[in-house]
Amino acid sequence: MTGSPGASANILVVDDDPELGEMVALFARQLGHEATFTQQPGEALSILTTQPFDLVFTDLGMAVMDGITLCTRIAGAWPDVPVIVLTGHGSMETAVNAMRAGAYDFLTKPVNTEVLAMSIERALEHARLRREVTRLRDEVGRVKPSRALVGSSRAMRELHDLTSRVAATDATVLITGESGTGKELVARAIHAMSARSHGPFVAINCAAVPHHLLESELFGHVKGAFTDARSGRPGLFVEANGGTLLLDEIGEMPLDMQAKLLRALQERTVRPVGGDRELPFDARVIAATHQELDALVEAKAFREDLFYRIAVVIVPVPTLRERSDDVLVLAQHFLTRFVDRFGKRVVGFHPSAIARMAAYAWPGNVRELENCVERAVALTRGDTITVDDLPERIRTFQPERPLAAPEEATEMMTLSELEHRYLQRVLSLVGGNKSRAARVLGLDRRTLYRMLDRERGEQGGRESSVQLGERHEHHH
Repeated sequence: MTGSPGASANILVVDDDPELGEMVALFARQLGHEATFTQQPGEALSILTTQPFDLVFTDLGMAVMDGITLCTRIAGAWPDVPVIVLTGHGSMETAVNAMRAGAYDFLTKPVNTEVLAMSIERALEHARLRREVTRLRDEVGRVKPSRALVGSSRAMRELHDLTSRVAATDATVLITGESGTGKELVARAIHAMSARSHGPFVAINCAAVPHHLLESELFGHVKGAFTDARSGRPGLFVEANGGTLLLDEIGEMPLDMQAKLLRALQERTVRPVGGDRELPFDARVIAATHQELDALVEAKAFREDLFYRIAVVIVPVPTLRERSDDVLVLAQHFLTRFVDRFGKRVVGFHPSAIARMAAYAWPGNVRELENCVERAVALTRGDTITVDDLPERIRTFQPERPLAAPEEATEMMTLSELEHRYLQRVLSLVGGNKSRAARVLGLDRRTLYRMLDRERGEQGGRESSVQLGERHEHHH
């Protein structure tokens, strides 16, 4: 099966009842898939070793090898191939046993054809998603490092351009931006695109290290320099030789350390605590802060000379509010990551959840969005993230300002209208193909049809109201 939506899949059906097995195989063929049928579980395992399959159906109660055992064998040897278990005697206990054995779904005979088609579609989408995750993981070492900065908004395109240009130099960089915007990710991208990418990337959060230990962490110490210094150790400046050192939250650094840091940057040497000689270092220094350093300079809380030393190039990281077009792209990116981590069968977001996420202000920026998606994937009981899976602050959020300027009041949208417009946009992008639209939205086709029917009903109601109003006006 190819990775494109609607592609033909290769399905294996295992059932010791030839009539039922052939019926399932025939139905799969009617849906446009290739289907192979066997009555023998042992033969099924042999077939799997010689041919690639995208999905396996197995009966539960077979004489030679039951479906639970077969499912366990398949899950162990071919973990990316989903298994749907069929049984004529369904119970909660057997369903739980099937899921524990690695089954993707559990269906009770006789199976409704709509339910069967839906189960096939979801299982194949789940398998496609797992393959895509595996493919992306394999390509991690080959993609351009800047592509780790997810998003295609104008603000992100400008950030990509600036990071790629500054990476080509060895200039000292100051990365600014609110908490949660991904400043360390930007620093890592600069390092990975630079000539120092073969060297180490070393990071320290200046706000997280006690002030009396910060000098030792950065510059190292010699044996006996203080009570617990039983042996000497190099500091992070020396450890970062040949690579990049990130000084995160540099605005929290105490003034006395700022003077020592300035000297180290000017001389390109450090003196370990308790030492009597200077040690050279060869590391590119990147600083990051969520504070306004120029305001700290005015308040005499940050050295002006150090500010100009570290701010040779300033790289501002946009807030999520400034790149709202990236919210859904980032959400899908995080969904893929956490689906793999938690082993959940979640394929997408319900349009109503998308509407809520698009309307939310995201004060915690990308980190808050990441945590939101992680929570939703961990807690959802279904295969689609719904509004109920989102944190309460997002479910109940009311924008402080309309989605359009006051002079454009006709463009102000409710969440229902935002959901409607997104649905129509997806349908337009896929050429009106409802099956493809349902896959993009993470819905089954019946749910999408119900939503479209509801919208047609609401539109009809609005038109009827207009007509009634016109008749009433004419009567008067």
